[in-house]
This record gives sequence, C-alpha cells and structure tokens, in this order.
Amino acid sequence: MARGMPHHTRWIQWRYGVGKNLPHFVLLCYLCQFVTGHIRYSIPEEMKKGSLIGNFAQDLGLDLKRLRSGQARLVSGESVQYVELKADKGVLVVKERIDREQLCGDTTPCSFSFEMILENPMELHQITVEITDINDHSPTFKRGNMHFEISETATNGARFPLATAEDLDVGVNGMRDYLLSENDNFVLKQHANADGKKYAEMVLQKPLDRETKPNISLKLIAVDGGTPQRSGTVNIDVIVLDANDNAPVFNQSLYKATVTENSAKNTYVTTVNASDADFGSNSVVTYYFSDLSGALRDLFKIDETSGVILTAGSIDFEKDKKFELQIHAKDQGGLTDYSKVVIEIADINDNAPFISVMSFTSPLSEDSPPGTTIGIINVKDVDSGDNGQVSCKIEGSTPFKIKSNLRNYYTLITDSVLDRESVAEYNITVIATDGGAPPLSAKRIFTLKVSDVNDNAPVFSDSVYSAFVSENNSPGVSVLTLKAKDPDEKQNARISYVLEGRNIAASSISEYVSVNVETGVVLAVRSFDYEQIKELVFVVKAQDGGSPPLSSNVTVKILIQDQNDNPPQVLYPVQTGGSVVAEMVPRSADVGYLVTKVVAVDVDSGQNAWLSYKLQKATDRALFEVGLQNGEIRTIRQVTDKDAVKQRLTVIVEDNGQPSRSATVIVNVAVADSFPEVLSEFTDFPHDKEYNDNLTFYLVLALAVVSFLFITCLVVIISVKIYRWRQSRILYHSSLPVIPYYPPRYSDTLGTGTLPHVYNYEVCRTTDSRKSDNKFGGAGSQNVLIMDPSSTGTMQRIQSEKNILDEPDSPLEVRHKIKLSP
Repeated sequence: MARGMPHHTRWIQWRYGVGKNLPHFVLLCYLCQFVTGHIRYSIPEEMKKGSLIGNFAQDLGLDLKRLRSGQARLVSGESVQYVELKADKGVLVVKERIDREQLCGDTTPCSFSFEMILENPMELHQITVEITDINDHSPTFKRGNMHFEISETATNGARFPLATAEDLDVGVNGMRDYLLSENDNFVLKQHANADGKKYAEMVLQKPLDRETKPNISLKLIAVDGGTPQRSGTVNIDVIVLDANDNAPVFNQSLYKATVTENSAKNTYVTTVNASDADFGSNSVVTYYFSDLSGALRDLFKIDETSGVILTAGSIDFEKDKKFELQIHAKDQGGLTDYSKVVIEIADINDNAPFISVMSFTSPLSEDSPPGTTIGIINVKDVDSGDNGQVSCKIEGSTPFKIKSNLRNYYTLITDSVLDRESVAEYNITVIATDGGAPPLSAKRIFTLKVSDVNDNAPVFSDSVYSAFVSENNSPGVSVLTLKAKDPDEKQNARISYVLEGRNIAASSISEYVSVNVETGVVLAVRSFDYEQIKELVFVVKAQDGGSPPLSSNVTVKILIQDQNDNPPQVLYPVQTGGSVVAEMVPRSADVGYLVTKVVAVDVDSGQNAWLSYKLQKATDRALFEVGLQNGEIRTIRQVTDKDAVKQRLTVIVEDNGQPSRSATVIVNVAVADSFPEVLSEFTDFPHDKEYNDNLTFYLVLALAVVSFLFITCLVVIISVKIYRWRQSRILYHSSLPVIPYYPPRYSDTLGTGTLPHVYNYEVCRTTDSRKSDNKFGGAGSQNVLIMDPSSTGTMQRIQSEKNILDEPDSPLEVRHKIKLSP
C-alpha cells in the first residue's frame, strides 16, 4: 500500500439458498500509485454456470469504455478458470462448477484469488472470491462396522473410542453430533479436539455379563447441522470376553514430534509407549492408528509391537503443515487406551520461484524514452519464511532495469535510450532468487525487438567521386556508380539518388548526365567532346524513404579524356582551287636556304597534338628537306641552272595519336630569278592525260547528279505546296483544331548531322577542259519558313534560293554556283 492513500471498503450482500439469507461481504482494497485495487466477493458453492458473482466495474468505479479500451482480462495461476469476465457488462460470472470441498478441503474460509489487468494506463486489481459451504455431503464412517471385544470384568466408566465420522462440509453444515442406539450397558460421550472436530466414546455404565448376553449389537449415528439434516450410520458389534481387568496406559497423553518435509521413506518420527499391569498374554500391548484416513495412511506407519512411528511416503509442507494422529494401545483382553501424536512439518527450500508474464510489449520503438514500461511479471514461491522471500534482477549489462511496485509484481522498464542500429534485439534474462539456504532461482528470457525510426541519413563512402570518360563516347554509357549506405532498415533505408539542378555552359546538367534513382549509376546522356568541355562537376543527393526523409549530398567530377579525333589543319600555305601559289627560290640560293614554312595546328591536346612534318613526294628530293618538328622547307644543296623551274613538294603533317591522323599540303616552288620566267613556266605547264580524263568524268557525273537532285527537289516542293494549299482549304472550312505541318527534319536546325543542309557547288568550266575544277564552298543562306499566327496554320511561304556567283573574268571561263536546300 502506498503511504497516505485512504482505505476504501464496501460491503456487498448476497442472497442464496432455501428461504434463508446468507450474508456475504466484499472488500474493495486500497489504491496504490500503480493504480491497483482489491475487492472480495463471497458466493456459495455449486452455483450454475453463468451465475452472477458481482459487478466489479461498479464496485471499482470503472467505466465500461475503460474496460474495452484497456483490454480488461483476468490472470490466474490456477489450472482451472472458475470465473469469467464479461467486459461488455462489467460483471464476473461463474465459468466452471465450484466444489468447495474439492477446492479447499477442510480449510476455512475457502477462497481463491486472481488479478484483473487493464492497459493504457496499466491498472492491476486483485479480486478474491470466497466460497461458502452448502450442505451437500452426509457424514460418513471409514468403516462399515466396528468390532469390540470387552471383558466382562470391565468396570463401569470404561471408555471405548468409536470411529470418527467425516463430513466434507464445514461450519454449521459439518459434523455436529453422535447418537448411540438405545441399550442398557453403554452411554455415549462426545469430545472435541483442539481443531473443533468431535469424536465419541462409548462408556460402560453397567457391567457386562457374558453368560447373560455374550454379544451386543449397537448403531452409531452421526448427524450434521445442515438443513435438511444429513446423517451416517455404522454398526457396532460388542463381544464380551472373560476377565482382563487392567487396560493399557500410555505414559504420555500427548506426543509431539517434528519431521522435515521430503524426508526419505521409513524416516523415524517418534515412539509411543503404553504399559499393562496384567500378566502374561493379557499384558501384551499392540499399537494402531485410529481411523487413519487414506492420505495419512500413505504418509505414516506404526510398528504394532514397538510403537515406533515411521514415515511411509513423501511429506510436502506446502500441502500440510501439521498432522494429528490418534494412537490406540490394546491388550489381549481387548482393553485399550489412546493418546495423541502431533507431528509438525519443517519446511525446506524445495520450491524454486515461478515467473509468470502478465504483459510484455515487443517490438519497442528505438525512440522510446527511458522509463518506458515493456512488461509486468508476477513471481511466486510456495515455500514459507525466508524460503519464500523472492528478489528479482536482470542478468548482465542491459539498458533495462526491474523494479517492484506491488508485492510479487515487478515491472520491466528501459533504463537508457535504445539504438536499433547498434543492437536490434535484446534477450532480457530475469532471474528470481529466494532466500533459502541454499537459495533456489528461476530464469525467464524475454526477447525484445527494437523497431526502427528514421534517425540516420544516407552516407556516401567518399566525399568526392571522380571518374574518367573518353570523348566521343556512346550516349547511355555507364560512367560510374554511386553508393550510399543507410544503417536504418526497410523503408527508412531505401535510398533514392537525385541529380541536383546545376547549369554547365548555359545548359542543364541533365542534358549531359543522368542518375539511376535506385542503383545510383551515372550515365552519359550525350557524347562528350573534349574540345568543348573538359570536365563536369555536379552534385548528387541520396535521400532515404523515411518520414520525414533524410538526405546527404556528394560532389561528382567527370573528367573528359581526349582522343585523337581531329586531324592536323594546315594554316600555311593556303590551298586554293583556282590559282597556283608558288614560293620563289633564286638560283643563287645557298645550302640551308629557307624556302617557306608549313604551319599546321591540331585542336587535340597532349601527344595527340604533337605534330611532325615529312616530305612525302618531291620533283627533286635531293634539293629540299622539311624540318621534322618545325615544318621549315630548306635547300639541302646549292641550286644549279640544271634544276627545273617548277618544283612540286608534297608535305605530310602527322600527329602523335594512336592511331595517328595526318594532313597533306602541296607546296609549289619556283626556281627562278625573275617573275616573267615563272609565269610562263606555270602557264604552259602540261597536265597528265590520265588526271585530266578522270577529272572530266567526275565533273560530268557531278553535274548530272546535281541536276537530277535539283529537278527532284522542285517536283517535291511543288507537290508539297499543292498538298498544303488543299489542306488549308479543308481546315479553313472545318472547326477542327489546326495542326501545323513541318517538313522532314525541319526541327534539326543545329547542324548536328554529318553534313549541313545547304551546300554550295562552284563549277568552273573553260575551253580547256584540263583546267576545269570544282570548288566546294561553305553553307549559303538557308531556306526560310515563315509562320503567320493569324493564318490557319498552313505554311505561307517556302523560299528556296538559287544563287549564281560572279560572272567569269574571260569569255573562256564560266562559273556556276548552285545552292541546294533539302
């Protein structure tokens, strides 16, 4: 009981029986800080199933809603549940037949207890039901008849103990009186033991005469005090013997002994002794128990001749703490004396504590504060004294502790903050130890699972991820894989990878790379060009699936590696299609004379941009050389008059890539001292016949192809215009929404293909077909598509241009420039 709490007591009266009111009482005990109560009911035995015991909700002041929300239930250590709880009505009813004699035997008052538990918040109420007796048993004798052999010399006042009747009922319904059938020789005297049990003696009031009446038949009747009254009868046969005028006499009227429970069979208890003053066979005394019940007969035995009492079976202190035995001594003449033996049972610590689980909560959230209740247990030890005193503790070092709020009840609570990522499951071992010597203990293991909360953000293994990818990669290629870990579990550990918004060169980062939301694989969205962008730096966020979600960021660097995808570009000398440029070398040039310098660049980087120069072909290879590193063309010997005026050098420029790329440049060198000499030489320069024939063939073929394409384009354009004109007329007369039509590849205006959409072909024709040439120019003006918002969506104008370049400078030269637009 908590200090300072008031006592509350309520009396409840029951009515039961045949026209008679039986008062019963109910005690509603104190309420402690744990919210507990104690109430007591009294009911008669043998009530029908479903009979009302009491309205505990009203007696305890509980609301019916509280019973349902608190999941009210009964907890009992008994193997048989006699009482049932009706939570919807707040009452207790009889569940099983209750037999007081089977439940308690001779013990009075007879009661049993159980607990009612409510949760949220936790409440514990102890309920005791007392079972009152009804007169449902008649007195019975263990023997069917009694046989006495009495000497005729027996004096008046001689006592003869009679069989004791047993009535399983108690109180007023128990054994009340003994009656002896009418006779001339004996009267009945009744006595009571210290425990209130009555026993009877047959006392001789008139001497016996064997010759007149050798046998006497009597009846002993036992009646109880119940209504209606019940009775039991036993026959008494008396045989009158000849003279034996001295009865045995015990040297003590009361013997006391102590025996330890669980003693071995044949353990010595005590010795009784009676003497007989007669001589011979009349002095021989035998000992026996008087009306020993079946249970006692299995526990003790007595030697008929020596009076030594020994144990015959196992004795349990928890069942019986004391025994009272009636010992009789009888001589050969039938005279007897009796004495009483009181045997005290000494308790030993032979019962370990027993742990019962009242309530246990699993799993428990890891964010539960210290002091959270996870379970309630009940610990009992049926031993007595120090042997029944129990203490509980938790084995090992755990973030839990146990405390007692009520006798025999313990609460398991958290002692610190839990962390599922450190320990996801606990095995809590509770040890209950009694105070015996040696002490006995019981162990109970509780498995507690810790449920997860989202308290950990994803963590990347590296703070910065770096990867290399070669330029000209295929779109969709995997660059690297990001991996983040989250020590939480299930949904809280499900990680999603998100590309954080950032612009690179005025474009969104999503146009360059993408991240798989589940696997974290970084993919290249497009093909990279090292010459345009050399590295990508962006941020990826890893976010878990908790509520609220937690996230962390990581920086990713993708370095573009250069490939040898660009050939060298010759800056000097400039190559022209229609005119011949030549470098002049005077005939007086000495060895090492610098003729010219080939200048080239490579937009690649590193060794892919290292250039080397080689003389591939020359009119006179013994006259010139090219610097391997600098591209300088110098003379390697003295120029002579025999050297040809026109020298043609083919120089190849190679980079250092793998595989290498190259460019070729033709350098014309004129070995002369004056310009007219050079001009006449280059004007009369003969062409190779095979070269001229091939050139003429390809020119004719090119003109035929261009003409065919031009005519085809005109037909297509005219067809498209007619088709669109008809469509515009149909749309104009209908209420359908206007969907503008775009020509094929109209949206591709960035020139991302291999060829531009506009081509310039410049054809130079002369009377001398050997000097005809083609010139491929750059892209000209493009077709123009003009959309009028006020129109019905049709294309108003498709402009195609056909430009004719400058007129030829001489009558013998004709120039055409054809511009085609697909």
